[in-house]
Amino acid sequence: MLIGQDPNRWKRFMVSFVLFLIIAGMVMSNSMILQVLDSVFQALFGPNPNHTPNITYHLMVVVAFLGSPKMDIVWMLIITFFLWGFKYKVPALWAWMTLIVGDLLSLIIKYVVKRDRPLQHLSHDKGYSFPSGHVVSFFLVAAVLFLIVVPLIKKAAVRVICQLLLILAVFLVAVSRIYLYAHYPFDTVGAMLLVYAWLQISETLYLTFAGDVKNRWKMTSNSKL
Repeated sequence: MLIGQDPNRWKRFMVSFVLFLIIAGMVMSNSMILQVLDSVFQALFGPNPNHTPNITYHLMVVVAFLGSPKMDIVWMLIITFFLWGFKYKVPALWAWMTLIVGDLLSLIIKYVVKRDRPLQHLSHDKGYSFPSGHVVSFFLVAAVLFLIVVPLIKKAAVRVICQLLLILAVFLVAVSRIYLYAHYPFDTVGAMLLVYAWLQISETLYLTFAGDVKNRWKMTSNSKL
């Protein structure tokens, strides 16, 4: 299987989920410590409160667009098209399940926490702020590539380069949301922790049910796992 057994998966889930709950609790209680930390990191990564159209600003707009939830659906369609074509049908279905459930979890949590966006946010950035939907959705797409697609590359050096580029891409999407004042820094940190915790569960579900899906569904009977 592309996703292997890992006895430490549940430990990683517990650590990431507990950290996420701590941050979510601090957000909901309007923790002064979190507000100070957000201010410090926002000053570091978001130096453009007036949205001055310089080169960095335009770059961040492009990065945010490429990492937006709508574009992530496009990326996932492309990924699953090739996975399906190369007979990785069950992994393709798992990829969509992982993205859809992860996005739904993010949306539900937004309406539970109800954190307002930074005052300087652009008018088209609507809805609540915690966790960052851009980061959640793009992290999930990057995770599918990291876990399912990159391992298919034969050359180890190329695999490492691709993995590093995916990590960098997630980081840039997070920075773009802070830079454009669409989110507070810990909205992006919380999003990463939420996705990482969900991935541990999603990978476990794949290991548990991938074989059954292949054997019971005619359209996936010839799927590679």
